[in-house]
Amino acid sequence: MYRVDLNCDLGESFGAYKLGMDEDILPFVTSANIACGFHAGDPAVMRKTVALALKNNAAIGAHPGLQDLVGFGRRQLDISAQEAYDMVVYQLGALQAFVKAEGTSLQHVKPHGALYNMAAKSQPLAAAIAEAVYKVDPGLILFGLSGSELVAAGEKIGLKVAHEVFADRTYQLDGSLTPRKQPDALITNDEEAVAQVVRMVKEGRVASRQGTDVAVKADTVCIHGDGAHALAFAQKIRESLLDSGIAVKAIGD
Repeated sequence: MYRVDLNCDLGESFGAYKLGMDEDILPFVTSANIACGFHAGDPAVMRKTVALALKNNAAIGAHPGLQDLVGFGRRQLDISAQEAYDMVVYQLGALQAFVKAEGTSLQHVKPHGALYNMAAKSQPLAAAIAEAVYKVDPGLILFGLSGSELVAAGEKIGLKVAHEVFADRTYQLDGSLTPRKQPDALITNDEEAVAQVVRMVKEGRVASRQGTDVAVKADTVCIHGDGAHALAFAQKIRESLLDSGIAVKAIGD
């Protein structure tokens, strides 16, 4: 039987600035990646998002990013492996405190944005992030781009890993995501996104922008909650997965 986790990046509001549709999206996902204050989020947002995830029975994960609020963590910064380690430990600790205060525990860790993409290709950064997660809690699951250096580093150090694929992003021939600055980076057609997800889960393949299929492993599918049609998209993805005979469950279940 096919099964997959459905995750979404949440808790990305900050102060007076509201981003995303967390309350609306949460009923349709099984894992919530909650921002930890570096690229987005703040203490109040973290607390509220943890409570919302619990209310909707979504497993909770930390979503640590680069310390770049202005760039929303999507700009590459020239950081060392040691800096990556320190950033992840710090942010994990912050969210872990809110999670513990609510009487529950973290399921996973998924780096955000540029940190995620950098670690997908850089072995030193990937190893530093994996070590940070392992030393904070070796029982946590590390989410990383399918087939990337990050999942390899997680497996090497002894973590359970989840190979992640994306519903609304296009792929390059090397298995990486098309950079957001390129006009063809995002998939905005619901039917196209659904077809891509179902194929990745059932066939383990995705078409690259170069026209050649790339092999992927789909343990968890990311959808984004900040698009104009995010709610309808989340509903359609979940319904289509179920209609295709794919069970939707949190990765830790």
